[in-house]
Amino acid sequence: MSIWFGEPSLEWANSRSEHAMIRTLGIEMTELTDDSLKGRMPVDHRTRQPAGVLHGGASVALAETLASWGASFTVDPEQFYCVGMEINANHVRPIADGWVYGEARPITRGRTTQVWDIRITDEQGRLVCVSRCTMAVLATPSQY
Repeated sequence: MSIWFGEPSLEWANSRSEHAMIRTLGIEMTELTDDSLKGRMPVDHRTRQPAGVLHGGASVALAETLASWGASFTVDPEQFYCVGMEINANHVRPIADGWVYGEARPITRGRTTQVWDIRITDEQGRLVCVSRCTMAVLATPSQY
């Protein structure tokens, strides 16, 4: 059974990133499963730190992007929207090039908050970063 509200469009979501940090970092959402959202990000000049490995902030940006879109896809957009409240991340493996892949899965989806678990791996499937993001579920401005 799917957790998604309606039929979310990855193409639409990716197109909304055109003039945002998401596009600058090369982040794209790639797949919806019944209970997770997947995406990827290149490890290149845009996402590396000066020492030549993936910047932790870029990993956090990927994690929050997936959690934010995932949370947004689970609510009725006519009534609600979702924003990040808190995020943490543990960076467990350096990576210098290639791609990283993220998968976001909800831990809990409440009426006013959601908590998402995001795991980021390298091309060999090895864990690079684990993150947890708390999302606020807010009424759309027209609902006040």
